[in-house]
Amino acid sequence: MGNPDEQVLVVPRDALVPGDGWLGIRPTDLADALAVVASQGRFMRRGDAEEDPAFKQVIPYLVLRNGEDWFLMRRTKGGGDARLHDLWSIGVGGHLNPGDGDVHGGLLREWREEVTADFVPDFAPLGLLNDDTTAVGQVHIGFVFTADADGRPVAIRETEKLEGSFEPTERVAQLRGSLETWSRLAFETLTERPSG
Repeated sequence: MGNPDEQVLVVPRDALVPGDGWLGIRPTDLADALAVVASQGRFMRRGDAEEDPAFKQVIPYLVLRNGEDWFLMRRTKGGGDARLHDLWSIGVGGHLNPGDGDVHGGLLREWREEVTADFVPDFAPLGLLNDDTTAVGQVHIGFVFTADADGRPVAIRETEKLEGSFEPTERVAQLRGSLETWSRLAFETLTERPSG
């Protein structure tokens, strides 16, 4: 886990994940969920939020494509959260902090912090990602977006924590068993339905 004293945006679980919830991504335009975050979100100490399943930490999560290819990253042992070391990911994202403004502001900050690119893509909402099958998932909710690099170069900024490149669908499929849970769920959602 990162800094336990970091202030992160949370919402009451019941406000976004009713009842027993669901596993995977619920496709939606996210407008209603963003309204819930705006009205019921509040900041909480991350160390407390990680231990309180009555709240969900809000995570903007971007799946970046380049045409048919995926921006595939591997978290190295230099990263902060040992639970994620050596796992593969197709998602750029992280917690929302004071100063981000909203989910889109946090997504833009994460884009600028995690990758090097001379452009900002159009972030298209995909849906809400929920996974209560793991201790990490029980206290997080993903606001999933997709974007396309359209042939423009993208590189990892924090090379001591991550490595990454655009890879074909077959390569990501080969690594499915080593993908972070959220990335596996996003990959399955995006490969099971037509793009466009």
